[in-house]
Amino acid sequence: MSVLKREVSPPADCFFLGELEHETAMHYYQFNIGDYHSHTLHLSEIEDLTYRRLLDWYYLHESPIPNDLNEVARQIRMRSHSDCITTVLLEYFERTPDGWVHHRADKEIEKVGEKSTKASKSAKIRWDKVKDTNALPTQSERNATQDTEHTTHNIKEKKTLGKRLASDFSFPKEWEEFCQTERPELSPVKTFDQFKDYWIAQAGQKGVKLDWFATWRNWVRSTNAPKQNPADIVRLTVPSRNEPDPALEKIKADAKKAAPMPDFVRQFAQQVRKA
Repeated sequence: MSVLKREVSPPADCFFLGELEHETAMHYYQFNIGDYHSHTLHLSEIEDLTYRRLLDWYYLHESPIPNDLNEVARQIRMRSHSDCITTVLLEYFERTPDGWVHHRADKEIEKVGEKSTKASKSAKIRWDKVKDTNALPTQSERNATQDTEHTTHNIKEKKTLGKRLASDFSFPKEWEEFCQTERPELSPVKTFDQFKDYWIAQAGQKGVKLDWFATWRNWVRSTNAPKQNPADIVRLTVPSRNEPDPALEKIKADAKKAAPMPDFVRQFAQQVRKA
């Protein structure tokens, strides 16, 4: 007769928690929608999809994501979105010689591995003490699996809380250098003033961020460059080089070609002026 397993709801204060179903791979992890939403609200639809697929790949393989972006795009089936992959990796992962790592996921994988090993050892000790020869190994294995699930569901993670941008927050040098390098056409100070005013004015959870530097990087990348004011365009009214003005030279040449005024005409003109 089959035994029905009671479903256990995931704790509300978890973000991502893994559960080992086999010996070496994560095939399941709990997902807290509210916590995830608060940390990824600024992502576009494609960036959000990219992050989810990268996490799935990371938990499934339990290894760093390859440094080769083309290979990463192929692995998560997003070959035409290398720019989104780069953005998400820079914000949520850390690059190492072995590949891109996600420290939070590594902690969860390590915790689950430790709990699973302890549960298996505990089940083996209990099984060794059992004197009932009618006990079947399949029943022992079932108990060990249930103990592992129970232990995993009781794992607690201290929730990492975000924070609001302080009203007296000053412009860090690192932020300014990033803006100058990434978008040299922007004014770092003006861009920061707009960034600060926008986020301080945000009410509720929208104004709370886990990593403000990451939020600044995305702001700089997505900021439109200011349009050039036509009044600021310098228009030259003199020759750009030290050469004679062609129009002035033509006037001089025409004056030389003009016939001199006859004397009787000049005298008649003088008489008219005197009259």
